[in-house]
Amino acid sequence: MTLYVDADACPVKAEAETVATRHRLAMVLVANGGLRPSRNPLVSLQIVPDGPDEADKWIADRAGPGDVVITNDIPLAAKCVEAGAQVLRPDGSALTQANIGAQLAMRDLMSDLRAADPFRQGSGKGFTKADRSRFLDALERAVRQAGKTRT
Repeated sequence: MTLYVDADACPVKAEAETVATRHRLAMVLVANGGLRPSRNPLVSLQIVPDGPDEADKWIADRAGPGDVVITNDIPLAAKCVEAGAQVLRPDGSALTQANIGAQLAMRDLMSDLRAADPFRQGSGKGFTKADRSRFLDALERAVRQAGKTRT
């Protein structure tokens, strides 16, 4: 079992490392660079070439049943769900076979809306302590579920 983190803009790397350490899981931070390697022997840093979606391609090529992926990237999540991995967003919400189609459709709709109105400002909310707490709880559940998938 491996915990893959789409790490370039992930706000919960430290929380994921805490859970990986508790469960003695290999954790791979995948990024284009700019991250400091962890001293934790369970955590490795995979630097991928610059370019669109290089980290996503690297993760998608490796994630499968029994693995957990942390990402906000919906197309990457769809590939990982299809491959059988557990997928979480940094806010703790799970992306599954049951909801990934709707998430892809919403992503496409929002992209079209932004393209139609270039002055539309993002209404993103800040990342809260409640989001971190929800993520930690969800990651614990996902790791346990992934462990059952592997056996």
